[in-house]
Amino acid sequence: MIEIIIVSLITFFLIGGAFFTIVAAIGVIRLPDTYTRLHAASKSSTLGVAMTLLGVFVYFGYYHAEIDTQLLLAVAFIFISAPVAAHLIARSAFHSDVEPYRLTILNELKRDETGSEVETEETARLKIERSKNKELDD
Repeated sequence: MIEIIIVSLITFFLIGGAFFTIVAAIGVIRLPDTYTRLHAASKSSTLGVAMTLLGVFVYFGYYHAEIDTQLLLAVAFIFISAPVAAHLIARSAFHSDVEPYRLTILNELKRDETGSEVETEETARLKIERSKNKELDD
């Protein structure tokens, strides 16, 4: 009975890790700009790699009776470093004037650093459309 539970747990971690890794890869390929690609790469791949390493940890712990703390340290390191690295890369891209996707409505970092919200033509148009739709709904 315990063997079925362990095998199910290992399978869950490995399939979940593969799923999140594939989602991250699709996000990096399909998303429109640097900022959203970084989000997909850091969030999904972090969870994917962590789940895969946890599956390997459970496998070796049960079948080979080896508790490898390096796997747990790797999971902790990835959880700490990947989101921080993505954040720093995004800030560097922002300060290097990498433009966000044209449909981006609110640029909070630009607002915070300049003290006012900077509107693009697309942003202004979207706000007007929303206010018209709101008036029609009322």
